[in-house]
Amino acid sequence: MRFKTVLASALIPVAFAACRATADDAGDAVARMARVGSSRSPSFSPDGKTLAFVSNLSALPQVWKMPSTGGWPEMVTSFDDPVGGAEWSPDGKWIAFTLAPGGGMNTQVYLVKPDGTGLKRLTEGGKETNRLGGFRHDGRKLVLGSNRRTGAAIDAYLFDTDTGALELAVQNPGSGGFDDLSRDGRRALLNRLRYRGSNDLFLVDLATKRETLLTPHQGPGTYTGLFSPDGNVVWLSSNGDRDRIALARVSIARDGSPGPIEIVAAREDAELATFALDDSGAKAALVWNVAGRHELAFMDLLRKETRAGPKLPGDVISGLTWSRDGKKLAMSVSGATAPANIFILEESSSSFVKVTDSPHPGVDLASLVSPTLLTFKAHDGEPLSGWLYRPKGAKGPGPIVLSFHGGPEGQEVPSFRSDYQALVSQGIAVFAPNVRGSSGFGKRFVNLDNGALRVNAVKDIVSCVDAVVKAGAADPKRVGIMGGSYGGYMTMAGLVEYPGMFAAGANLFGIVNFRTFFKHTEPWMAAISKVEYGDPDTEGEMLDRLSPLTRIDNVKAPTLVLHGANDTNVPVIEAEQVVASLKKRGIPVEYVLFPDEGHGFQKLPNRIRSTMAIVEWFTRWLGAGG
Repeated sequence: MRFKTVLASALIPVAFAACRATADDAGDAVARMARVGSSRSPSFSPDGKTLAFVSNLSALPQVWKMPSTGGWPEMVTSFDDPVGGAEWSPDGKWIAFTLAPGGGMNTQVYLVKPDGTGLKRLTEGGKETNRLGGFRHDGRKLVLGSNRRTGAAIDAYLFDTDTGALELAVQNPGSGGFDDLSRDGRRALLNRLRYRGSNDLFLVDLATKRETLLTPHQGPGTYTGLFSPDGNVVWLSSNGDRDRIALARVSIARDGSPGPIEIVAAREDAELATFALDDSGAKAALVWNVAGRHELAFMDLLRKETRAGPKLPGDVISGLTWSRDGKKLAMSVSGATAPANIFILEESSSSFVKVTDSPHPGVDLASLVSPTLLTFKAHDGEPLSGWLYRPKGAKGPGPIVLSFHGGPEGQEVPSFRSDYQALVSQGIAVFAPNVRGSSGFGKRFVNLDNGALRVNAVKDIVSCVDAVVKAGAADPKRVGIMGGSYGGYMTMAGLVEYPGMFAAGANLFGIVNFRTFFKHTEPWMAAISKVEYGDPDTEGEMLDRLSPLTRIDNVKAPTLVLHGANDTNVPVIEAEQVVASLKKRGIPVEYVLFPDEGHGFQKLPNRIRSTMAIVEWFTRWLGAGG
């Protein structure tokens, strides 16, 4: 694909050839950016000498393994579809992983031996949605979640790795699953979702099926949990009685009755993003989310003493996991200028060792752009923030694209984005805001867009444009808007509500009609989304008012639409409605449908095609920066 170049008819052939080469060079540079790889989901072998992880080294996410000291990676799986997370069993016999057929949400769970043999699928392989939990401490039981019983609920299952038996352990009225299993095999920690933004943890007696609520709360509350080695304590991330998520604990009596929730580590300036217990239960690694950047800390769980960890080799970490002996901590680390790689921290030396090298052929990472955090006020005074990526050497206002994250409970963080860096490389700035409804800023903030309050999140779009114009980064006549999933909704809402504000838009698999979304999405997704968006049975008129499709005639800006044909989260009917409506009115629209993708684009040719389409679109309608 070439970037379109307007040429005067008087140009001589030599000049034409030179311009064509320049356009082709720009296209090649964008394609190289889309090829940048990633490595994530680390899991130690029982002896700690080997790591399993998921990487797209082969152009598609698959399971790999390599020495934990670094070395040559070996491919464990080789499918035509993307692999999700992976976990090595505590007995060393198996690696469990998920596979997404066609990139869709109907993920399937597999076991494979570490040498790549013995592959077996544990789930039915149909259209049901399945989730992978963890192994019990002895490796005998594997936790699964599935909606195989009914499409409207995710139930908790246990798979016996010795007998091959799959047991329905707990039925859920909606979505749920086991966070952890006690080492004695008597109890499970059930995480049951009330609705998006609120869940509960239950202590389940696996023999009697008796459930005991551990997290009583009113209104929204978010919890995850892990058992201590003796099963007498449940360690929690909790915001039930506070605004920001903190580390907490609940004592469990012999009869299974719980004590009160006790906060043991909290910060007023940050939320607990995740935590991991070592095998002895004596210490925990904590990850704090500070406005999108992560900080690592350690806690002595016996003394309840916390100390800061070393400076991270990147801004964002995930997949935190201890080796069995508690001496090594593995994680995936990324940053705006660094693709995700696996790092290991030797806690005794406080030094990180990079053990993978995600490919970035032809891309000089030192030339990439780090964003700055821009803070500003919304129309009603609500504090907002976002990450501003400006082309190197930019002076004064220029073209800019606002990019809205999905979720809507997601969060923009300064991790590597090939589309952002590709746009910046062509002189187009990117502003990635966290408007109300984003996670990472407390319980109050994440619930500010529920139901009818969504109009205020849409109004935040104007505040974002005003902020980048005021900062001197944006030419108000050359502003674009884009986003994926819920970010696609925000894109279309912006184009509908403020048709004179944007020169172009790119809607990636976004919701445009809440009625058709609820009708065609996965039943379990519809069930948990009624508080977040609104109930189509009782609040249909409100959902119509909030749906961009009902006012699609307002759109004036050229619009790019990208969608995966196998998307069961935001079904392809959402894209088709936009494209048909805009074509009917003669609005410039380009539609790219990926027949082998679901909710997002993971296969290398599709990553390249989508990135190039986005950059070419905004270059065409906003103009390249100077």
